[in-house]
Amino acid sequence: MPATAQSHQPRRRRRTSRLLVAAATVVTAGALAAAALPASASTGADARDHGGHGKGHGRYQDVQLLSFNDLHGNLEPPAGSSGRVTEVQPDGTTKTIDAGGIEYLATHLREAREGNRYSITAAGGDMVGASPLLSGLFHDEPTIEALNKLDLGVTSVGNHEFDEGARELARLQNGGCHPTEGCYTDKEFEGADFPYLAANVLDEKTGKPLLKPYWVWKQRGVKVGFIGVTLEGTPNIVSAEGVKGLQFKDEVETINKYAKELQRQGVKSIVALIHEGGFPASSSYNYDCDSPGAGDGISGPIVDIAKNITPQVDALVTGHTHNAYVCTIPDPAGNPRMVTSASSFGRLYTDTTLTYDRATGDIARTSVKSANHVVTRDVPKAPDMTRLIDRWSTLAAPIGNRPIGYVSADIDRNGTESPLGDLIADAQFAYGRTQDPETDLALMNPGGIRAPLTYAASGAEGDGVVTYAEGFTVQPFANTVNLRDYTGAQLIQVLKEQVSGPNEASPKILQISSGLTYTLDLTKSGADRVVTDSIRLNGAPIDPTATYRVASNSFLAGGGDGFTTLGEGTNELVGADDLAAFEQYLTANSSATDPITPPAADRITVVQ
Repeated sequence: MPATAQSHQPRRRRRTSRLLVAAATVVTAGALAAAALPASASTGADARDHGGHGKGHGRYQDVQLLSFNDLHGNLEPPAGSSGRVTEVQPDGTTKTIDAGGIEYLATHLREAREGNRYSITAAGGDMVGASPLLSGLFHDEPTIEALNKLDLGVTSVGNHEFDEGARELARLQNGGCHPTEGCYTDKEFEGADFPYLAANVLDEKTGKPLLKPYWVWKQRGVKVGFIGVTLEGTPNIVSAEGVKGLQFKDEVETINKYAKELQRQGVKSIVALIHEGGFPASSSYNYDCDSPGAGDGISGPIVDIAKNITPQVDALVTGHTHNAYVCTIPDPAGNPRMVTSASSFGRLYTDTTLTYDRATGDIARTSVKSANHVVTRDVPKAPDMTRLIDRWSTLAAPIGNRPIGYVSADIDRNGTESPLGDLIADAQFAYGRTQDPETDLALMNPGGIRAPLTYAASGAEGDGVVTYAEGFTVQPFANTVNLRDYTGAQLIQVLKEQVSGPNEASPKILQISSGLTYTLDLTKSGADRVVTDSIRLNGAPIDPTATYRVASNSFLAGGGDGFTTLGEGTNELVGADDLAAFEQYLTANSSATDPITPPAADRITVVQ
């Protein structure tokens, strides 16, 4: 890792002028803290600022914090369910709204900033990685360029920032052409204008943070510190090569450490950017997370993290779980503290008001209010983002527009077992058989399936046509399809690891190829949820002493996602990348007159 990574100061180039729009924004009900604004707080645009520090300022200054997370390089509007959000209506019913697209996100953010002279935009990680072809084909340079134009101020790293390793992350921060593919245009890639924060990611050799641990935003005497961390479990969900030479420390201990350091520097207002999240009781983005009643609120890792982070931190911007929530969770002193997440793929953004007390330099926490807003597509597109997309699309078109298959309807990735999961597992099984006819089955991790296959055309290819770009969006990681031998006892253990160990609280149900069946009993707990006697391969019980040849991607074969037993396989054969296997299967098994129909997703019997 170059020594400059630690000391990097973000370059500030001239920003694109803001686009003025007169468009209504869909707003959540929002979660409000218990007390009202301080009596002397600035509440209107005219009262917010009147010049330099001191004379003309009231004691309280509203600071606008705009935030989002888990963009994953989705510059174009995401397709299918990945491009929609659910909104609860006053009568309790729900409706879906098309959302997302960097052209629309830019318009919404620029409109939201109007009249707010104290405004900062921050993100909660996974800005890049697992990206559609438009960004992923160019190692996410287009997304960094778009975020620069978007005036992003700061972001934490997420696990996907490490998909291509620490050196590539440093290049995204500092600039320079790709080490093997060179420059994609006649200009050298300039890197991010904003700092990536990685407080809990240490270089094993030096013991120092890989990138800056924190950053302080300053505006006319107002100072707000940002500490950025990714989840401690990042090595479990990223390829071993991507995190080689790095250590990932506890989120709470790290944030508390740097909160003290910021306090010593006189920075009393602090926001934590945490790439870890939770699971709200409702999938509707405008669900009232603080509403009373059984089953309400939020669960998941962020709850324990929030309850243990020092009260010196005033708000938490989170991510990773791709959920939408605006909640208050008590800090260690028992006081409510705002915790937010804006779903994923640029479908939402969060608008939080932090009331800064000039007398103390701290946030008046009881005045913090926040709401999620939909990035609707009924506003004008930001012209600079349209030009950016057009420029990169021209470069990607010869590769991305190539047809690779045909489908008769949408093939979704949702559910315990999904139609698309079955399709990908079947594709890897078929590929495995071409490499070794003794291959018995294939397993696919659900997190590796990044988008659905949609019937509607995404461009000029026509309905039902699957392009290479669409396939790339589904499987963008460039994993290889590996074959390994396992005993039947190991195979049973792999299935039980879906719901036990690190996956007990948040199960990761593998997608399975045709011929493998079993019962998943969710009324039970831990490993018992996989009913051992129900596991069958082509109708026959699994023999614990027999050897089975299993195809899986290289991430799973390396023990990723908590499947340690998969890392113990033997007699490995490394094949082509998983997208190539998927392409081969679609091409061989579909045509314009005989498209693939969505699989039934009936291989796993779920008892609830």
